[in-house]
Amino acid sequence: MELTLLGTGTPEGLPRPGCPCAACAVSVGPLARAATSLLVDGALLLDLTPGAVLAGARAGHSLAGVRQVLLTHPHDGPPVELPPGLPTAGRVPDGRELAVISGHRVRAVPMDAPGTGYEVVGPDGSRLLYLPPGGAPAGTNGAMAERPYDMVLADVLGRPEALARLRASGAAGPTTDVIAVHLDHDVPPGRELQRRCAAAGARAVPDGATVTVGEYHAVPDLPRRTLVLGGARSGKSVEAERRLEGFPEVLYAATSGSRDGDAEWAARVGLHRERRPASWRTVETCDLVPMLAEGGPPLLVDCLALWLTDAMDRAGAWDDAVWEAGGRERLRERTAELVAAVRATRRTVVAVSNEVGSGVVPATASGRRFRDELGRLNAAVAAECEHVLLVVAGQALVLKD
Repeated sequence: MELTLLGTGTPEGLPRPGCPCAACAVSVGPLARAATSLLVDGALLLDLTPGAVLAGARAGHSLAGVRQVLLTHPHDGPPVELPPGLPTAGRVPDGRELAVISGHRVRAVPMDAPGTGYEVVGPDGSRLLYLPPGGAPAGTNGAMAERPYDMVLADVLGRPEALARLRASGAAGPTTDVIAVHLDHDVPPGRELQRRCAAAGARAVPDGATVTVGEYHAVPDLPRRTLVLGGARSGKSVEAERRLEGFPEVLYAATSGSRDGDAEWAARVGLHRERRPASWRTVETCDLVPMLAEGGPPLLVDCLALWLTDAMDRAGAWDDAVWEAGGRERLRERTAELVAAVRATRRTVVAVSNEVGSGVVPATASGRRFRDELGRLNAAVAAECEHVLLVVAGQALVLKD
């Protein structure tokens, strides 16, 4: 099947009309995106949007051969005028199949939000799945595909758990070409958009692009070991979670522990927990070496600074006398053990740590000791990671790729 993306944006398009945000301000020219609409083999149109005929002409395709027009979601606002010669647009009831005169077979996939997803099988047997904006397959078994789809087009950035469900059910596999559509102004266009898509194992294409279903496209693999650095409230934890939110299962190692009687700390921990996908499993521990040594789903460690706090507690490293009498050696042995485990691990790992020591000198010897040891730990772990990011003011800067 040959697929032309007449548009790849949200129903409002990008830039959104009248929106003053920075992402909309730069979404001009080739970075602008019309509402998502797909033309399949020149015969099947998925989602009729304003300007579809002109978009097809710009892409070098006529809509004169369209035999079926299907809608995936309720369209707000004034009705879209049906171009002359096109069949009336409609929706297939959930679970029903439709045979198109062009030889395509379409099955309606139920969604967990208003809208309908469509599985399309071409005359050549290639298969694609197209999900509506904000939609994910209903239930826990994804689209229940017989085998992985050749291509999936979905709201990857707005509903990453949809992709996770498809992967968990086997509907999306390592060779599935995942294309992000319904793109909104939440992610700036350009390099940041490509980076976010790549982290999810997906790609974004410009409006008017024509792709072949079943044709292999290499997507940058998620690096096996990633270190995300940043200051307080920089967005480092959110960035780390984004790296793994497209995975069906993640083990979250929370090194924060508990602080009896500290309501503010409990609230902080609670916010982190509520933000994680329900399919993730959380373990509150600083015993990271065994987790790194064993196999299993991707591991997210948040964070190494709190791990170091616990390690210094165990080594008695806060006390000057204990530090000089063997605390330094005990701490260095413990950190060396962790770094060796990061080097040897075979599982996908994303670790978070604080970037400290950018000018402020702690007032106490123990504070300066912690600052120095955290700097050493960050450098040692970064040396063992394929990918290192520094998050500043919510913006991820690639330090090592």
